[in-house]
Amino acid sequence: MLITPEYLFSSVSAITPAFLKEKGVDALVLDVDDTLTAHGSQQLDAEVEQWLGRMRAAGVKLMIVSNNTKKRVSPFAARLGLPFVSMACKPLTFGLAAARRRFGVPRARMAIVGDQLFTDRLAASFFGIPALVVSPRGGPARKDIQFKRRLEQPFLRRYYQKGGKLL
Repeated sequence: MLITPEYLFSSVSAITPAFLKEKGVDALVLDVDDTLTAHGSQQLDAEVEQWLGRMRAAGVKLMIVSNNTKKRVSPFAARLGLPFVSMACKPLTFGLAAARRRFGVPRARMAIVGDQLFTDRLAASFFGIPALVVSPRGGPARKDIQFKRRLEQPFLRRYYQKGGKLL
């Protein structure tokens, strides 16, 4: 299904190098807002920082691909030492295609990590890569995000009805 998650994780830190190896993934495209940090924040939780360290130590290639502006993404990516693509236009695949070229890997070796079904999951479906959907980080969402979260509920229910588990 285009929008129903393939994999649903409690947070980015629940994604392990062993899981990625099992799935043949060695390059991750990372969303920023509500995935790595709270929406609009430039702060990184210690848990996420440690997770990034584990991914790097395992040799996983990492790149931020965000729909947000360069002004928002650039300082965040620089602090993490990660390359980035801003204004990615997810669910369109321009940003994912740019990341794949920069990674130098085939699609079969990459996945996206994000919190939204109508952007991250749908972009992954269109591009033909797995989506590792995470529960959103941070505090209360903006009104537009709250609206999207309500629209996501039937797809999340379908995930669980099909036997999916929170990883």
